[in-house]
Amino acid sequence: QVLARMKALLALDWRRQTQARARVLTAIQDTLEDGLPRAYSPELYQQKCGGVFTHFYESYPDRDANLYAAAG
Repeated sequence: QVLARMKALLALDWRRQTQARARVLTAIQDTLEDGLPRAYSPELYQQKCGGVFTHFYESYPDRDANLYAAAG
């Protein structure tokens, strides 16, 4: 669910654009807000959002390029 939503948001050079990075982070937060159990503390929720954002930042440098496509 997160992956499908993120791929729709990834723009060309999204990592260099402040607004594009903010859109990706907001989409991650919204998606995890709906998907994570309410038992998560706000601190843990922010940690999870940050981890997912870092994963996308490192693994999806561009809309049409990703770490996994290069490995396959």
